Amino acid sequence: MTGGAKEDEFGPHPVKDQLPGVDFCVNSNPSWAEAIILGFQHYLVMLGTTVIIPTIIVPQMGGTHREKAELVQTLLFVSGVNTLLQSWFGSRLPVVIGGSYRFIIPVIYVALSSRFNAYLDPRERFKHTLRGMQGALIVSSILPILIGFLGIWRILVRFLSPLSAVPLVTLVGLGLYEHGFPLLAECVEVGLPELIVLILFSQYIPQWWKSNRPVVDRYAVLFSVGIVWTFAALLTVAGAYKNRPLQTQFSCRVDRSGLISGASWIRFPYPWQWGTPTVNAGETLIMLAAAFVALIESTGSFIAAARFGSATHPPASVISRGIGWLGMGILFDGLWGTGVGSTVSVENVGLVALTRVGSRRVIQISAIFMLFFSILGKFGAVVASIPLPIVGALYCVLFAFMSSAGLGLLQFCNLNSFRTKFILGFSFFMGLSVPQYFNGYVITTNHGPVRTHSAWFNEMMQVVFTSPATVAGMVALFLDLTLARGHAQTRRDSGRHWWARFKYFERDARSAEFYSLPYNLSNYFPSV
Repeated sequence: MTGGAKEDEFGPHPVKDQLPGVDFCVNSNPSWAEAIILGFQHYLVMLGTTVIIPTIIVPQMGGTHREKAELVQTLLFVSGVNTLLQSWFGSRLPVVIGGSYRFIIPVIYVALSSRFNAYLDPRERFKHTLRGMQGALIVSSILPILIGFLGIWRILVRFLSPLSAVPLVTLVGLGLYEHGFPLLAECVEVGLPELIVLILFSQYIPQWWKSNRPVVDRYAVLFSVGIVWTFAALLTVAGAYKNRPLQTQFSCRVDRSGLISGASWIRFPYPWQWGTPTVNAGETLIMLAAAFVALIESTGSFIAAARFGSATHPPASVISRGIGWLGMGILFDGLWGTGVGSTVSVENVGLVALTRVGSRRVIQISAIFMLFFSILGKFGAVVASIPLPIVGALYCVLFAFMSSAGLGLLQFCNLNSFRTKFILGFSFFMGLSVPQYFNGYVITTNHGPVRTHSAWFNEMMQVVFTSPATVAGMVALFLDLTLARGHAQTRRDSGRHWWARFKYFERDARSAEFYSLPYNLSNYFPSV
């Protein structure tokens, strides 16, 4: 170095076990007023997936706007229950538990089953189809419950290193790219303004307008959605979409969701509300594959949520505990009849990063909003009627934040190692290329590339290999455990030494600070 420059002026950035710059970590709380507003913002964000999934599956089941509204209310109610249980007794991380897109393939498989063609009445067909989904969900929940609570997942997670976690966590967000801009582009005149306003409010305005307390950036989702939703309502009232195609009207207008007209004023979802669940072996196995994918993707989301909540890396036992309660969530999905299983809501993890508030209390308040609006159907339907292109714009930012959590783990790895470069590059490429092949095959041939005499096995493979995070995570973990394993430098290149202290709960005192169970339950379950 020349000119008397300090040595660290051109040195690498220091590695941080906990993410700096977070305003409220997992255990700290904003004021009650601020927490309530932030909780409502989390509720607003999770509504997108809660509405999109029933919009996709209900028509396949023979349902109408009424059945769609009822399914949205049920999914919202169970999501609230599962979120509270996860934050109290599960991973204790600031995560929302909501419906998973990975269950759509098995759900459509059940909905198109020939045994439901005998029901000519649409309402009856809907109810009997949903009973089949309930039975499959109840049985499939056994997988995450057993491997979570018995500690099997804890053993597997200990093999993860920062290097193998990078593709897993990153592609949990990137793997949902089809729900981002493509959804926004269904109505560009609404979706694009939402994306621009959200970026302005969250990134640029705070740089131009200095304030002692973050306001515009912290509530950027509320401000941007309010402004653009009003703009969309004005376009609707002005007749901008009067003579447009029906699909355009459905995407752009604020009065075409059918949720308000289909929702009841007061409706309390309850177990077995659709009747006694039925079980089909093939459908259960496909749902089991979706549950397997959900627990892998949720593991990546747990790691990202811990990072954005300024907590330490979650010990393997904590992740395993969270997976066990995720399995309980899938069981509740089956008992109540939500139609799909649960996973960690990726968009809400991104919102934790956007707001820089990782408070557990905020997430619990958002769960209370879910329960409240799921019972008061008409009021909840008003908020849930936000045009989906606005939701797509939110996803463009929130899924991107989720992906950045995985890239942040690269700080623990040796990026000057060709082994590291190969594992990263190959796992990313395969994680994107393999699902593209499976999806493209279906589009061109109307069936998946795996063609055996067992339809359920074909669909199982379709479920597993259309998940980018699952493919990338499995490839990266296999290569990390087998490639040049005998070399002394391999451990350091993968960053394993950084996570060694978090492999077991008691090795780092900070683990008890963030992840201990409430009500002194840790005294009875010391291993978790």
